[in-house]
Amino acid sequence: MTPITNRYDFVFLFDIKNGNPNGDPDNGNMPRIDNDTQKGLVTDVAIKRKVRNYVELKHEGAPPNRIYMREKAILNNTHGEAYAALGVKSDAKKLPKEEEGRKITRWMCDNFFDIRSFGAVMTTEVNAGQVRGPVQFSFSESVEPILPQEVTITRSSVTNEKDAAKERTMGRKYIVPYGLYRCHGFVSASLAGDATKGTGFSQPDLDLLFEALCTMFEHDRSAARMEMNTQKLIVFRHDSMLGNAPAHRLFDLVQIGRNVDGEFRNLDDRGLSNLPPARKFSDYIVRVDEASLPEGVTVLYPCGQ
Repeated sequence: MTPITNRYDFVFLFDIKNGNPNGDPDNGNMPRIDNDTQKGLVTDVAIKRKVRNYVELKHEGAPPNRIYMREKAILNNTHGEAYAALGVKSDAKKLPKEEEGRKITRWMCDNFFDIRSFGAVMTTEVNAGQVRGPVQFSFSESVEPILPQEVTITRSSVTNEKDAAKERTMGRKYIVPYGLYRCHGFVSASLAGDATKGTGFSQPDLDLLFEALCTMFEHDRSAARMEMNTQKLIVFRHDSMLGNAPAHRLFDLVQIGRNVDGEFRNLDDRGLSNLPPARKFSDYIVRVDEASLPEGVTVLYPCGQ
């Protein structure tokens, strides 16, 4: 496949209702939060995990869309597949020199979607090199402060006979009543590169990435994320490889405000304090100032227009 030759930047909007979008294991699995602003956070790693899961589900582990960072994967064994396929002998912790080493790393890129997309450090005992990925995500941040709630739960069953007469076990879980999250993404054509310098990230890979972002939550339902949904994906396509405008200026063109009787109100409007908290996506209005797009940049809506 031919690597992409255009840079892309995008704004990814998703929401959660009565669920936990990304628990913090260092804080009792409470939803991640910025302590200064009280806005909710979702890590880039969490989003990448859901993209990986969708691609693996759709392509059933078949190349060129295998997933490298999958559950219970033994990475040295995976690297060994590249050595075996190319007939190269592995030397502990050392990547073969020059041409053979490049072939090992190239084989990994050619066979694994997430390596082509996100890159990977594969310098383990069976060394397969390392690559920097063209696709990166920011931390997602809720557009308004969230107020996580602690919910007490019980169970009707017990584990052992000796516990049958005891009071039912009590437990707790955290939920966000509602939160709309905004994530920024970046796709570098220069890091997609060619067959010798980049990962080989191609147009079909880009299409699959956007497809995953649009539909991945449909296949990620759980008790903690029952109503987590993609609401909008806004993509800025540059006419050139290096880009035609800074990403932050493009992101500023995407404005999110409260919907007050069909009118857009800025989230920093003090008058909003009298409104009830948002509880659905339609409580917001998303505007894209297409009239101010820089020359050489077009906007695309893969989903949620």
